[in-house]
Amino acid sequence: MKNLDFIYNRHSVRNFTNESVPQNDIDEIIKAATYAPSAKNVQNWHFVVLKNKHKIQQIAGIVENKNSKLVDSLEDENLKKELVKFRTYHTIFKNAPVLIFVFAGLYKDITVDILKLKNASSEEIQNITRIAPTIQSISASIENLLLSASALGYGACWMVGPSYAFQEIEDFLGFKKEGYFLTSLIPIGIPESIDLKSPKRKPLEEVMTVID
Repeated sequence: MKNLDFIYNRHSVRNFTNESVPQNDIDEIIKAATYAPSAKNVQNWHFVVLKNKHKIQQIAGIVENKNSKLVDSLEDENLKKELVKFRTYHTIFKNAPVLIFVFAGLYKDITVDILKLKNASSEEIQNITRIAPTIQSISASIENLLLSASALGYGACWMVGPSYAFQEIEDFLGFKKEGYFLTSLIPIGIPESIDLKSPKRKPLEEVMTVID
């Protein structure tokens, strides 16, 4: 396939109309997400779909409350202003018709256990763990999710900003799956504007090195 418009037409969308998203479209979007590659094919993802607008608003309230508590606990005024500034961005999902919670299950890398048995240095172990196959697998599935949503005419936004409230959000949802934890929120809906844009990308020569 030479036409890569399905990639370039994807944008981070933060404002949505009130139009609902049919369940069959949600099913297709999640199905596409599950076709992503994953480390050792463990498919360590689980997607919780929330369409209840009242509960979505409640989750936004959870984020706002946690943000306020963190702000009140800080003494550095610059940090306070920074956190308050992002409060609005961290709750942009509150008007979305659908909110998807992406959970990850831990991937056990035996390489780490082997290095520990060999009394490897903490630096060696850190060099392996920073590769984070758990998150790499989840990230691949989220990209599939975003691209499929865009291809079906929806807008979405990959959100990790409100991670400081993820434990409270998990408790509110009541979703439990052994070994799984919340990694991100993705609001989905019909974009409010048709004039969608993305930030400029770095030039290719800045991010690519060719070695002969």
